Amino acid sequence: MTNAPIKVVIAKPGLDGHDVGAKIVCRALIEAGMEVVYTGLRKSPQAIAQTAVSEDATVLGLSVLSGAHLPLTAKVRAALAELGGAEVALIVGGNIPSQDFAALADLGVAAVFPTSTPMDEIVTFVRRTAAQRSSA
Repeated sequence: MTNAPIKVVIAKPGLDGHDVGAKIVCRALIEAGMEVVYTGLRKSPQAIAQTAVSEDATVLGLSVLSGAHLPLTAKVRAALAELGGAEVALIVGGNIPSQDFAALADLGVAAVFPTSTPMDEIVTFVRRTAAQRSSA
């Protein structure tokens, strides 16, 4: 058993330039003792997947406020699979309409965290996911 911190990558795919929420999530995860890599703004799905794989992330969080969450998530999931990162838990947050939750689940998203989700809910989910993956 290792005491290494949980590794999380947070990314802003596409042309969305609003990252305050993503930075708040990063801070909450860091304060919870996790190692967080923030990719910055306007990253391609391929670059995001590459970062998640090269960083050996347990969880990859996409922050999407642009309304393009479905196509961007599909492209990130495909890039993860192509790069050997299919086991990375993918979560999505931002302006996500509830009617799109099922479509995101169909794309392999482990959880959706719409705007105003309490930070402790995200932290708890990431910890639970990491624990499940380490016991598997």
